[in-house]
Amino acid sequence: MANETSLSIVELIGAAEALKGNGSFGAAEVLYGTWVAQNPDDPLLYAVLFNQSVLFSETGKLAAARETLERALNLNPSFHAAHINLGRILEQQGDIGAAVGQWNTVLEQTLAVTPASLSVRQTALNQIARTLEAANQDVLAESMLRQSLELDPHQREVAQHFIALRQRQCEWPVVQPLERVTPSQQVRAMSPLSAAAFSDDPLFQLGLCADYSRQDVGTPTAPMKAWPKAMEHDGPLRIGYLSSDLREHAVGHLMAEVFGLHERSKVEVFAYDCGPAADDPLSRNFRETTDNWRTISGIDDEAAARLIAEDGIQILIDVNGYTREGRTRLVALRPAPVIVNWLGFPGTTASPFHHYIVADDIIIPQDHEIYYSEEVLRLPCYQPNNRKRVVSERIWQRSDFGLPEDGTVFCCFNGSHKITRFCLDRWFAILKKVPGSVLWLLTGGTETDQRLKACAEAAGIAPDRLVFAGKMANPDHLARYPLADLFLDTTPYGAHTTASDALWMGVPVLTIAGKCFAARVCASLVTAAGLQELVCPTPEDYVKRAADLGKDRQALRDLRQRLTESRDDCLLFDTPLLVSKLEGLYAEMWQACRSNTLPKPDLSDLDALLEVAAGIDHETTDMLAVDDYPATWRDLLIARHEARPLFSRRFLDFTGA
Repeated sequence: MANETSLSIVELIGAAEALKGNGSFGAAEVLYGTWVAQNPDDPLLYAVLFNQSVLFSETGKLAAARETLERALNLNPSFHAAHINLGRILEQQGDIGAAVGQWNTVLEQTLAVTPASLSVRQTALNQIARTLEAANQDVLAESMLRQSLELDPHQREVAQHFIALRQRQCEWPVVQPLERVTPSQQVRAMSPLSAAAFSDDPLFQLGLCADYSRQDVGTPTAPMKAWPKAMEHDGPLRIGYLSSDLREHAVGHLMAEVFGLHERSKVEVFAYDCGPAADDPLSRNFRETTDNWRTISGIDDEAAARLIAEDGIQILIDVNGYTREGRTRLVALRPAPVIVNWLGFPGTTASPFHHYIVADDIIIPQDHEIYYSEEVLRLPCYQPNNRKRVVSERIWQRSDFGLPEDGTVFCCFNGSHKITRFCLDRWFAILKKVPGSVLWLLTGGTETDQRLKACAEAAGIAPDRLVFAGKMANPDHLARYPLADLFLDTTPYGAHTTASDALWMGVPVLTIAGKCFAARVCASLVTAAGLQELVCPTPEDYVKRAADLGKDRQALRDLRQRLTESRDDCLLFDTPLLVSKLEGLYAEMWQACRSNTLPKPDLSDLDALLEVAAGIDHETTDMLAVDDYPATWRDLLIARHEARPLFSRRFLDFTGA
């Protein structure tokens, strides 16, 4: 023990790291504890305590880690790294206020401008913003992110969150000049989901997703090139569903019946759960209806990829894509010979490792395939549905939510991030044409609700004609749908799960068939429900049709009756048919793999698309309303080709260059 206590700090840390590397965490704890006890007056004791706290954190001993960091800060109150880590531990323990207090201390201590202080200050700002965003404190979170970007404009993830927060708060223009970040830089740094809600511009989204795949997912050093267990297996196809949403989640509700409906003579179902721990009825249902359940949330990408390969998965279904908690870096390792993009992400991944995207004829018509890197395979209707939705038996009244008894109630329960300035203007035009009507929206928080009311007043609409519904448990939420007369879809990111919920509850949905995947899903669902006349070709038709229906209560009752009478027989809710057709697509994919004819994504010239798109002012140009979208882009690409030649055959064909 004497040798241990006489170690220099460098030797101590090296020895502890060696023990950790061998898995001897307990021995490393003893080593630190002995050294600390025997060296209470060492001037660098605070640094040793910091490293000891990291060890405690790694072994889940948060209370010990917290106590050790507090001791370190008593010795050195200006030890910024200890404040940062203590904040993280306090956050994990649920003490959010104290966590933010630690990070605010760092901000107070780093007012002097030095390279070191700027880096620490940036970290503190990002930690505060992340915590505030999770707590729906969007205004303060946005302020923190703005300050962080002004310190370092090259933080892609920070820029992505900044844009997403502005969208969620309906702050327009979403992209605004910052001191050190140009609008073009912000557009290029958007997350794919934000881009889907930003503009109905599929070529922009194709270019942006390719850039996201390159920069945020990256290129693995050793992707798999052989899958012996998958290739040698000749029984039912081994299908792996990779998802973080196999729980109480919008995608979880859609997927609820899929595993159980698979024909086991055709497929063996594996589920790879990469989401947060859950024990709700939906998560239990998934565990019961899958053949093989794997929890991989705590497993790194390489280990998870090996597990999938060892399971002999032949077709891996990426049900996340570029969504929160998705594992695209795992998918990039190619843990299965066939990889499919389906359901979770509404668009192309523009990645080199997704072979197929599953859609239908409405979401991706034949002449839209140029907008996708994957080969398109189609179902009769792309979205599965849960026919066993739990609906509360409570009978709501309009008075329970401040809705007029006699006026027409238009509703939209999509998230506020899907509302654009163009969409809101269309809604205001509808309200003006239908006296006494109201628009019933899902609350986006007090500040966002007030912002939308202010927009209404500025447009000459009484603010109280916007009524906001509080969030509630899904069974109760479903039960209140019938209080509405007509669901008005958002553009360009339309209703998906919310649309099928409304249609299931007998509420007709009016939508516009846009150009992008996210802008066409609702058209697919409405058509599959038998109400294809509610799919409008243009924004003008949408406003006129909504106003006509809003003034014709009998027509609305007729639509509701049609939905109710056809619900059990319509294509939208025929989940057994969807699963059967999906199995047919899987067989087709596997045959292509066996015959060495798997599609190879064409990713050439996609950087040029993003370069061009970043120069378009999407917030003053409603791409949804552009009459000849191909011609608009043809002119842009011809100009780009003349300045710097394009080489992709498909874009040359598109431009005619």
